[in-house]
Amino acid sequence: MSSSRIHRESNSRLVFLLIGIAVFGSVPALAQSQSAPSIADHSAATTPQRPRIGLALDGGGALGLAHIGVLEWMEENHIPIDRIAGTSMGAIIGAIYATGMPAGEIHSYALKIDWNELLRPAPGYRELSFRRKQDSRSYQLTTGLGLKHGLSGPNGLNPGQGVGLLLDRIALPYSNLSSFDDLPTPFRCVATDLLNGEAVILKDGSLARALRASMAIPGVFTPVQIKGQLLADGGMVDNLPTDVARDMGADVVIAIELATPAPDPNELQSITGVLSRAVSIMITGNERRAMKLADLLITVDAGKYSIGDYSQAKELIQLGYEAAARNAEPLRRYAVSDAEWKQYLQARQSRVLPQQKAAAVVQVVGTDQKHIVGQLRNSLRGPLNLDHVDATLNRITGEGEFDRLGYEGFVQNGVPGLRVVAHEKTYGPPLLDLAVNVEGSGVAAFDFSAGARVTFLNVEHHGGEWRNDLLLGSSNLAATEFYQPVANTKFFVAPYAFVSKLPRNAFSGQTQVAVFGEERGGGGFDLGYNFSRFSELRFGYQIFSGKLAPLIGSAGLPTLRGSTGEFRTRYVWDNQDNPAIPRVGSRIVASSTRVLQSPGVTSTFSQLDVQTSTFIPTGPKTSLFADVAAGTTFHGTAGQFQVFPLGGPFRLGAYLPYEFTGNDYAYSSLGFRREFYQLPQLAGNKVYWGGWYEAGSAFNHPDSLIVRGSANAGFLADTILGPIAVFASVSPTGQSRVNFSIGRLF
Repeated sequence: MSSSRIHRESNSRLVFLLIGIAVFGSVPALAQSQSAPSIADHSAATTPQRPRIGLALDGGGALGLAHIGVLEWMEENHIPIDRIAGTSMGAIIGAIYATGMPAGEIHSYALKIDWNELLRPAPGYRELSFRRKQDSRSYQLTTGLGLKHGLSGPNGLNPGQGVGLLLDRIALPYSNLSSFDDLPTPFRCVATDLLNGEAVILKDGSLARALRASMAIPGVFTPVQIKGQLLADGGMVDNLPTDVARDMGADVVIAIELATPAPDPNELQSITGVLSRAVSIMITGNERRAMKLADLLITVDAGKYSIGDYSQAKELIQLGYEAAARNAEPLRRYAVSDAEWKQYLQARQSRVLPQQKAAAVVQVVGTDQKHIVGQLRNSLRGPLNLDHVDATLNRITGEGEFDRLGYEGFVQNGVPGLRVVAHEKTYGPPLLDLAVNVEGSGVAAFDFSAGARVTFLNVEHHGGEWRNDLLLGSSNLAATEFYQPVANTKFFVAPYAFVSKLPRNAFSGQTQVAVFGEERGGGGFDLGYNFSRFSELRFGYQIFSGKLAPLIGSAGLPTLRGSTGEFRTRYVWDNQDNPAIPRVGSRIVASSTRVLQSPGVTSTFSQLDVQTSTFIPTGPKTSLFADVAAGTTFHGTAGQFQVFPLGGPFRLGAYLPYEFTGNDYAYSSLGFRREFYQLPQLAGNKVYWGGWYEAGSAFNHPDSLIVRGSANAGFLADTILGPIAVFASVSPTGQSRVNFSIGRLF
């Protein structure tokens, strides 16, 4: 959502806004590709004794919440608003008010919104399908790339699923209006046509789509196609649309400006600082021209706040209220008597449409996939529950095929219905996920690998997938899996094949003597059941040819090779809220294996391995976490390809990977993590500090069990490269390491 003046803390967003402006070369002079038609005379709301009052609301991201405070003050002082024009966040606040919601209700509504959830680029981890959860855990580079038309990505980092559903809900009762003039308060919003660089005044059609276009910062939010035009944030050409309010027939135009301080000169010593200031100057230029058309200018001094400070909604609304109060004398010139105010409210309320109560018919446009209708019907039984509709559409979006799913109302033969508007990804499928995996404990212990996963969706049938993995570096892997649901049920079959080569440390006591290469090549067949987006059960048979040969170390170490065949059962439960650094939820992975043959093993044996991870929030920023894992080899001795290892980051961090191995193992950790810094939106999520203590043992016989410990403290960051951890580890016996890792942590 654009800003009238861009605050120094929003540099990354503004670089992308500059990219959007660069499409035109410079900010063009104000132009209208669509002229505003004459507006029906709302004579019941406007009497001959007073002028029509138009309100022009500035764009400004979170700063736009200050408009709510201005509206509250104007209502308290009986100042009617007959026309509203807005840009970006100003358009959203203006549209909510134009639909008839009183300013006090908008205030309460804004404080209840979880803005971080609303502005996230995709459904949350919990809303993803089980297979998309697997992608997020294994390939945590959030690139959003695809191979549909060659290697390409979306035309914006955020398709606006969350904010789009909010706008759909606001606009639902007014889905069938012929014009925005028919709203309780006539309304207009401004967008920019990326094809010709001109301002587009949106006056009819889908209100939600118009608002989504007005707030689409180029490079940040995906643009919106309306009537053959590719529309983006209107702030580039008309951030304070006083001219639009005047063209709507307003006799008096009141403009609300969102102002931020000039930057500190030190902030102009970087490229991003200079680019950000350049964008600010360009937008300020079109605002200054707009201010000349205002009869009254109310300036909200944002002070320390920035366009991303949605968490400060209460304070920003108060700033708007205070700004209006400072202009009390000129504003009260337009106040009306109690009787006139009552008449105004009654006329406005008479045009308010009730929220749709039911949807007996469901349509889908933008795709021919009928499963969307099937999933929605369960949410539409009985009274229309928009919370259920939002949740269902988020879950379908979480399957990976759509950028966004929205909805609007319609009437068919007198029967109310719901129309789902699907936006398929333009760049995939096939979808491309990337990963960078790093583990380091100093120069002598450093592993680096980079990989990619290509996934074809809806192969043969809906839900069918062909997944292909390639990982190169210290660890190497090539794998393919064909996943196919059975006859539209939750059962599935999954044949697969793989080759891999991984490094593996070898120790004599606690002295590292070699690094082996563990090679495997084979495949298998699984039959499984997908319980829900949280859990999956698989049973199958795997066979592979293995080789364990020394790469670095003492000469004369033996090489082990041969074939392995095993039956495997695996159950996974995952309801954590984040694949990298969760705040809440549990993950359980239970595996049972019956090994029929393996190199160095003379008889069959069975194994069981259970790993759990649980996060429990203790406050808004702090969570406790506990990991418990254990494995055992029943009635036999594990082969070298089946031993349980311990050591390395988050598996006894004071020791090296594979420092301890055995037929059995037990491990546990207990710790906390606390948020302390929010990364810029384009860099990732949050940075945490934390500490945890680990204890565990890998052993062959109970009488050889030695419990080892590791105390750890450091920093964890959820970034666009994946989770990054830097922490120090020390054992009670004096071993210590500084660990660094990128990739899966918990």
